[in-house]
Amino acid sequence: MKILVTGFDPFGGEAINPAIEAVKLLPDTIKGAEIEKLEIPTVFHKSAEVVREKMNEFKPDVVLNIGQAGGRMGLTPERVAINQDDARIPDNEGNQPIDLAIQEDGQPAYFSKLPIKAMVEAMKNAGIPASVSNTAGTFVCNHIMYQTLYLVDKEFQEVKAGFMHIPFMTEQVLDKPNQPAMSLTDMARGIEAAIEAIVEYNDKDDIQVIGGATH
Repeated sequence: MKILVTGFDPFGGEAINPAIEAVKLLPDTIKGAEIEKLEIPTVFHKSAEVVREKMNEFKPDVVLNIGQAGGRMGLTPERVAINQDDARIPDNEGNQPIDLAIQEDGQPAYFSKLPIKAMVEAMKNAGIPASVSNTAGTFVCNHIMYQTLYLVDKEFQEVKAGFMHIPFMTEQVLDKPNQPAMSLTDMARGIEAAIEAIVEYNDKDDIQVIGGATH
C-alpha cells in the first residue's frame, strides 16, 4: 500500500506551517504502508497541479492532505469539500478568488473517501485531541481537498483521498494570546495514528460513532 501525505508551505505571514513540518516527522513506513511526503504551495490551482504530478509519478493508493487551521483545539479530519473558492486573504501568489467555482464540471461537493471516524478514534486512543470537522473553509485547504477528490473522480478512480486540519504549533502562539496550540511531535503522532486507521480500514467500512455537530 502506498500513501501520499501532503503538507502546505507557510502562508498568511507565518514563518512556519506545522502541516508540512509534522508531515516531515512521519516515518517512511506505517503499518506496512509506504509513506511519500510532499510539500505543496499554498496557492490556488498550483497546489492541485503539484499533487496531480506526484499522483502520476508515485501512483498512491491513498492521498491524505494536511493543512493548518489556527484556532482549532485538535486534529480534525474533514468530512466534505465544496466547489467554491472564497478567499478571506490572498494566497502565496496574491490570488484572492471570491465566489468562484473550483471546477465547472465538478460536483457541488465531494465527501472524503477516508475512514474519518476511525481516524478520530485512533487519534483519541493515542492521547491526541481529535474530532470530525464538517467544514474545510473556503481557502486553499478546502480547495486542495476538493481538487484531489475531483482528480479521484475524473482520473484516479481507484485512489482514496481526504483532508485533515491540524492546529497551530506551540511556537506560533507566543504572540497569539489564548489561542490553542499543540506540539509538533504530538501532531505528527496524531497523523501517524490516523494513517494507521486508514490502513486498517482500507477494505472496511468506517465505524459508526457520533461525529456530528449542532453548528
